[in-house]
Amino acid sequence: MQADENPFLKSFKDPAAISNYQSGPPRFTPGFADLHRMVTILLAERVPDDGRILVLGAGGGLELRAMAESQPDWTFVGVDPALPMLELARDTLGDAAARVDFIEGYIDAAPEEVFDGAVCLLTLHFLDRQERLRTIKEIHKRLKPGAPFVAAHSSFPQAPDVRDKWLSRYEAFAVASGVDPEMAGQARDAVSRSVELLTPEQDEQILKSAGFSNVEQFYRAFTWCGWVASA
Repeated sequence: MQADENPFLKSFKDPAAISNYQSGPPRFTPGFADLHRMVTILLAERVPDDGRILVLGAGGGLELRAMAESQPDWTFVGVDPALPMLELARDTLGDAAARVDFIEGYIDAAPEEVFDGAVCLLTLHFLDRQERLRTIKEIHKRLKPGAPFVAAHSSFPQAPDVRDKWLSRYEAFAVASGVDPEMAGQARDAVSRSVELLTPEQDEQILKSAGFSNVEQFYRAFTWCGWVASA
């Protein structure tokens, strides 16, 4: 599946979806705010005080805001295929938006400068395996040797006897977080139909195949996993 064919990505250009975006991810992603804190901590282990960070899938601006508030001297390049989501990110950041270069597009639109670190949150699962690998290779090309890359996205066991169990947990967490049960069920069905889901082991292997080393899983919550790796 090509990225621009994915119905989830198309929804990020829908005004109704955008107006509700800020409240959506926290209700579907356990530990959403803590994930942002952990990402910033992991980057700060190796990124200098005046570091420059590449953020792929930056629309909405929630992770950008968390990093900008914690690290006042970092600057960012935020890339996203949906211009309305980038405009929402600009509004979300307020004055800190001056420290971000916003770019509409996919990874190929990102400048080929050398970054001190990179982040891609809740995004890579929208890409099929081949495009995921290509995208991560392109991120690797844009990082200084040894620079950290932090990724988190949907990744869980895919064996037929357990896949539905994990999707049910994804749905149940959303309902417990206040999502309308019918909407949560629709989200579960859409994920099952439209996203090429991989296991954590497969995702880790893709990171290694793209050239990253020292791959560590730092986050796992129901159907979500996160890794930090070195370029």
